Amino acid sequence: MTLFSRFTDHINAALDALVARDALPAGLDRSAISVEPPRDPAHGDVATNAAMVLAKPAATNPRALAEALVAELGALGEVTEASVAGPGFINMRLADDSWRDELALIHAEAADYGRSNMGEGRRVNVEYVSANPTGPMHVGHCRGAVVGDALAALLEYAGHAVTREYYVNDAGAQVDVLARSVHMRYREALGEDIGAIPEGLYPGDYLKPVAAKLAAEYGDRYVGAPEEAWLGLFRAEAVSAMMDMIRGDLAKLGIHHDLFSSEAQLQAEGKPADAEKWLRDHGLVYDGVLEAPKGETPEDWEPVELPLFRSTQFGDDQDRPIKKSDGSWTYFGADLAYHFQKSQDADELIDIWGADHAGTVKRIKAAVAALTGGTKKFDVKLVQMVRLLKNGEPFKMSKRAGNFVTLADIVDEVGKDAVRFTMLTRKADAQMDFDFAKVVEASRDNPVFYVQYAHARIASLKRKLAEAGVAEAAPIPARLADYELAIVKLLAQFPRIVESAASAREPHRIAFFLGEVAAAFHAWWNMGNDRPEARVILANDPELTATRLYLADGIGQVIRNGLHLMGVEALEELN
Repeated sequence: MTLFSRFTDHINAALDALVARDALPAGLDRSAISVEPPRDPAHGDVATNAAMVLAKPAATNPRALAEALVAELGALGEVTEASVAGPGFINMRLADDSWRDELALIHAEAADYGRSNMGEGRRVNVEYVSANPTGPMHVGHCRGAVVGDALAALLEYAGHAVTREYYVNDAGAQVDVLARSVHMRYREALGEDIGAIPEGLYPGDYLKPVAAKLAAEYGDRYVGAPEEAWLGLFRAEAVSAMMDMIRGDLAKLGIHHDLFSSEAQLQAEGKPADAEKWLRDHGLVYDGVLEAPKGETPEDWEPVELPLFRSTQFGDDQDRPIKKSDGSWTYFGADLAYHFQKSQDADELIDIWGADHAGTVKRIKAAVAALTGGTKKFDVKLVQMVRLLKNGEPFKMSKRAGNFVTLADIVDEVGKDAVRFTMLTRKADAQMDFDFAKVVEASRDNPVFYVQYAHARIASLKRKLAEAGVAEAAPIPARLADYELAIVKLLAQFPRIVESAASAREPHRIAFFLGEVAAAFHAWWNMGNDRPEARVILANDPELTATRLYLADGIGQVIRNGLHLMGVEALEELN
């Protein structure tokens, strides 16, 4: 049990004591009570808003309730001071042994330090990437892939049962265009001069291998054949090849999904029709006519009766068609059925989408609310695009894909770790600049380097143990100075950072926290440059050296745990 979770128990025990004395009503909702460090460290080590939260429902004065709680909490052996601040906040200062015990816990729990059961095994489906299978992953997919993968890892670490899903959009016009593009390359593979790729087809050379395979297998059978003879075959072969390519691109980022769901299969199995029937049976789909487009009405516009989902009942600004006038499913109709399907095996759904899909969030949330009776939480995280720079200037890389920079190009240029860490240094919905020079720069201004350098420095300490004559780090760091205890206090926040990041669905908080830990470590390390007695390794004091190595090991463990959640390697040394 970590320090802040332990104090949550202490506060609950103190409240129970007040209830037992009839000084507080029983059954009050305690879910909004927080236990965290004060904003100003000068005010203490642990703060709680318990009195502020409970005073109103308890029909009492918050300061009076705080004073009663302080009397209980001040009696704890590890609390050296408890006081009331402002209208009823409680601040506590802890004995140094509490922090030494926390450092020992970091060592004892190792890779599990920070792991939480907050999720209580709730099943969460995280769907991310889900790019159309028409070519390699591009930079626009890269950020969403990293955010989704890090969020999945974070939720798992916080006690959720996570399914990582990729929705393959292999139905509709875009895959027919893909098949036609492959057919041109197929003719080319058989020796035909196809000239320039026509406008509207996919021009990338990445289609040549699948075309060559088809040419080798079928010869010229489909060169002059009507489209209906080859379209289905070429579509299936092309989608399969593109998905293999996409899996390979994602593997470069260390990303592997648990489940790939096919839109084409969904439609073949009649799932959209099942969803429509369910909604009709519940009065949520009706046949109606859409309003004319706002502004000047096109001359060819005619009112057509379509099946409409009553999304206005769930906060949308208009009801939405689930089928087109030709009877095929709209994107919304297919997405509605897909979300209905995956909600059957999850308690919560999270979609990671590009910011260009912002306009569809409200309607799909309405659909999920309708289909699940509001019993399944559904969240959409929007990810902004990334602008590529080099030394602050727009950067144009070679475009192997024909007309865009691929994810593989970026990873090959700077490496997986630099890409993943950098993509998590800002909130997902904030614009991001990715500067190829900055993300590999060996300076404190580069958070990737700064954190990995901290871990590499710690690893180097272990290699110097023999030189200093120290066999191992001391198990009880009794000689930690105040500035070293301050580092332990920072490390102790990691478990609550994990829980808050998981609750907010914001994996970037882990990157921010690791930046703070790295800064604290480097400041501690650099003290030895000006003060020889502050150096970590002291040849004439093996006991103090062992104590400081014990702290360094604890810092390294927290960095490793955080980097693991981000999918970034904790390097032992830097090149």
